[in-house]
Amino acid sequence: MMRRRFLWTQALLDAATLLLSIGLASVVNFGTPFPWLFERQVFSLLVIMFGSLALAEWTGARLSAGSAPRPSYGRAAAVVFMTLGVTSLALIATRVYFSRSLIGWSMTLFLIGALAHRAVRGGRPWTESMVLVTAEKGLVDDLRGAPHTEVVSVMDPSTEGHVEPLAEGVVLGVDLRSVLSDRMAQYVSSCTLAGFDVRPLSEIYEMHTGRMPIVSLAEGWELSAPVLRTAPYLPGKRLFDVLAVTVTAPLTLAAAAGLAAVIRLSSPGPIIFRQTRVGRGGELFTQYKFRSMWEGSELGGPAFTQKGDERVVPFGRVMRRFRLDEIPQLWNVLKGDLSLVGPRPEQVDFVRRFNRQIPFYSHRHLIRPGITGWAQVNYGYADGDADTIEKLTYDLFYLKHMSPWLDLEILGRSCWTVLSGFGAR
Repeated sequence: MMRRRFLWTQALLDAATLLLSIGLASVVNFGTPFPWLFERQVFSLLVIMFGSLALAEWTGARLSAGSAPRPSYGRAAAVVFMTLGVTSLALIATRVYFSRSLIGWSMTLFLIGALAHRAVRGGRPWTESMVLVTAEKGLVDDLRGAPHTEVVSVMDPSTEGHVEPLAEGVVLGVDLRSVLSDRMAQYVSSCTLAGFDVRPLSEIYEMHTGRMPIVSLAEGWELSAPVLRTAPYLPGKRLFDVLAVTVTAPLTLAAAAGLAAVIRLSSPGPIIFRQTRVGRGGELFTQYKFRSMWEGSELGGPAFTQKGDERVVPFGRVMRRFRLDEIPQLWNVLKGDLSLVGPRPEQVDFVRRFNRQIPFYSHRHLIRPGITGWAQVNYGYADGDADTIEKLTYDLFYLKHMSPWLDLEILGRSCWTVLSGFGAR
């Protein structure tokens, strides 16, 4: 499978890069690359460093579970720093010999090398060739636009005529919602018996787009069942939320105090904006944010924020761009209204309308909503019904694939979202 081959190749390249980096660092520190490696204490250091790398690669593979892995610079940095962190902890615990200079040079060169080989691979991205059996043009178009897919051909599920044999290495994606003709059913069965990679179209779509194909849902329990399976993770997720907010409290409280002073001086009105939102199980809660709009701007009823919205105060644009107005929501996290990661909570009036108009929208409320989420780091802000449907496909993907690994990826990508201002209004 292309995905597994990509991950193994990337891990082996990282291992080779680390070995080369250690050799170069040895030249810098000791004047020789490899003879010193046979000393017992130094060999133990190497075992620790490569064991730490293996753990970092395994964690990175889990982070990309359910999606198409890519030669990401962010994940390269994560692998290097996790390798350094685990190595440091292991050295403290075992008291094995180490040289700070050696480790410093090794990790610096490792970072440069890891970024370099990902830059080369990024210029020649891997692709997965596929033949699709479906009548859903929208899903096909989305897959054609995905970065690591090559749609060789699309076959009508009702085909009765001649069908070309499947080429070696090509995936057959079958739309399980389609009614297959006898000829097409026989073809799919023959491909399966011949050992070809035959997968549901929905599985391929999820992996390559990070979205849930709503048209493939029929009953709804296809989403509620995965949530039940991840129930044992929810207490740990809640504990992580509380610890993360508590540990970072000194920093966030200092930032909140400064922002509160600026808001008070820059525009009339309360510092904190309160609004009722819909939470887990449809329960209502009060969400807290720093006020970024003129007082009374919501009196005309709920409305999506548009680009250049005149309701936003001048300093509010800065806060919204870098998500600083959301700092008070950390109090909602401590109260249990929100999680750090989850579908964004919506206003009551919007939820009532979307529940009537958009299939499976209510399934977003099976879990606790979040300050950031899979839809936020992939799509950004929604300002209408069409955008809401698009974001729902990401929220439902998160609902199905929720895990510690996906949460860590979302938190990591949220840092870039904050710095870049992606999707801000």
